[in-house]
Amino acid sequence: MANVNENKVITRLLVANRGEIARRIMRTARDMGISTVSVYAETDAMAPFVTEADIAIPLNGRTSAETYLDTAQILAACKDTGADAVHPGYGFLSENADFARAVTDAGIAWIGPSPDAIVQMGDKLSAKQLMQEAKVPTLPAKELKSDEDHGNAAQEIGYPVLVKASAGGGGRGMRIVEGPDDLDDAIISARREAAASFGDDTLFLERWLAASRHVEIQILGDNHGNLLHCFERECSIQRRHQKIIEEAPSSAVSEELRDQMGKAAVAAAKKIGYSSAGTVEFLLDGDEFWFLEVNTRLQVEHPVTEEITGLDLVREQIRIAEGCELDFSQDDLAINGHAIEARLYAEDPEKDFLPSPGTVHRWEPATAGNARFDSGIESGSEIGVEFDPMIAKVIVHAPTRREAASRLARALEQTRLQGLKTNRDFLVATLRTPEFLSGATTTDFIDKVRPERSREKSTQQIDQAAIAIVVESRAKRRSEAGVLGTIPGGWRNSHMPPESTVFSFRDEDLLVQYSVQRDGKLDVAIADRHYLVSVFAAGEGAVDFEINRRRLGFQLDMHDDRWFVHGPEGDIELLEQPRFPLAGKGDADSGLAAPMPGNVQAINVKAGDSVEKGQLLLVLEAMKMEHQITAPRDGTIADILVVVGDQVANGEALVVMEEGE
Repeated sequence: MANVNENKVITRLLVANRGEIARRIMRTARDMGISTVSVYAETDAMAPFVTEADIAIPLNGRTSAETYLDTAQILAACKDTGADAVHPGYGFLSENADFARAVTDAGIAWIGPSPDAIVQMGDKLSAKQLMQEAKVPTLPAKELKSDEDHGNAAQEIGYPVLVKASAGGGGRGMRIVEGPDDLDDAIISARREAAASFGDDTLFLERWLAASRHVEIQILGDNHGNLLHCFERECSIQRRHQKIIEEAPSSAVSEELRDQMGKAAVAAAKKIGYSSAGTVEFLLDGDEFWFLEVNTRLQVEHPVTEEITGLDLVREQIRIAEGCELDFSQDDLAINGHAIEARLYAEDPEKDFLPSPGTVHRWEPATAGNARFDSGIESGSEIGVEFDPMIAKVIVHAPTRREAASRLARALEQTRLQGLKTNRDFLVATLRTPEFLSGATTTDFIDKVRPERSREKSTQQIDQAAIAIVVESRAKRRSEAGVLGTIPGGWRNSHMPPESTVFSFRDEDLLVQYSVQRDGKLDVAIADRHYLVSVFAAGEGAVDFEINRRRLGFQLDMHDDRWFVHGPEGDIELLEQPRFPLAGKGDADSGLAAPMPGNVQAINVKAGDSVEKGQLLLVLEAMKMEHQITAPRDGTIADILVVVGDQVANGEALVVMEEGE
């Protein structure tokens, strides 16, 4: 059994993070009888992770640098609340050795590996050298020093190369470079993003393997010399170098290969005297694998490991920080079934996955699929531009991989997530592709397979949603009627023309005409399509009706003139058109507009410049990612409407261009 150092029993835990990971950590802490403290930025004041904590301390500021990266403010919050432990989650200060050391120097338990281990693995170049000493296979890499010829370094490694932040993670500060013409711009952009995200702009080049698999090993060690692995996770489905679907185990890893990779991961961890939970990441091609990095923290995708092993990794981290020994060995662990996780992001896949901030009007996790939801939101939550756009993780555990994929797709489909653009339909499409189901999940999956980025809605789905709105609207008007309440809705003592409403779906107008028959059924006409509708229940945001011998149920919400309809095949949004034209509607200004809210980081042109199609004009930063605004055509810059440092709104004009001669 484990031995507990009574002097290290944790009673109050401060979570130095936000969103879904803060809630997930606090859930385990509460189960262990530990009081919780959250810290929060001004924009997070009403977030669930704040209101669910026992104590919440505001941080002065709105951005990451002003709040969750401010060591002094977090340590002050520990002192103010009497917190005797800090869990950093992932991102922010989770892999900052100076922060870990400051926490321990203050006599507070640090829930993570030692500062020395973080230092050794925090510099990815030094980490590679240590792994070579531990005889763990590594890819060729070279630091990008400012006084050296970067082109020679790239040629030495061989194109394509990956520009990578040495202190980075989560896909930030990373750029793929196919040839020498793109190298300098990639380095400038990656260095700027790395400095903003990690406070360290050190970069290196690494050989890029386009079609490999990203496979990582979960490790766990205590402070008594016990160290083991909890099998692998495959995280090959990525966009912008960020994982979006993860699973355990990997369909590409045999028992023999699993044993080899597990031993390599443990060897890597022993080399740095590792304790707590961590992850050793590898690239896998066939039966060959190469070390990428060690993440000295809890991973976003840790739930899939928990699902197949039955472990609570946060609980293990807390117990290790209390001085406990692991109470199980490598031989005690076994893989049970298959688990898949999908990350829900506030982003628009149809616009190259650009962040899509906004209001979550409705969040209602599905009961289908028996899924686990680790979310940072609730209905009414605001997704701003200051932080990462991930809003939830959905995890399914099943006896087989195919069943896990099917159940996860259905859980996503049946979740009410309304009010903003997300990658939900793209995730569903990906999970249902033959390539995913067959296990052909290499890192170039999205570019190679090209899953549908949005779900096409059939005419029948659109019509049914429009009819559901009509039924709900009639019920609502009837309930609000101040007179003649005993007369059935739609009753007339003379022949009247049908009522009508116009909806829009993706800029296509839909005229819905309807009348009530003597038997109470609705006769609905949409274009040349006719439906006879028997209504069983309506009102309070839910309708139940039969249409053409199919009985269907829908849930509805309305915000301004936007209707959000949730039915058997998921969510659909319709815009109800006003009966009369609204004043002030006209054409938008000509010129290039911001594709999302963000901050202007750099401007590469000036008024009067001649530019070519595809030329970089300026750089926006939003949700911790850089986005390049390029010329849509050849022309001349007539005017620059912003300056570096400006915060711009979605759709705000940035640059005015004139046609080229």
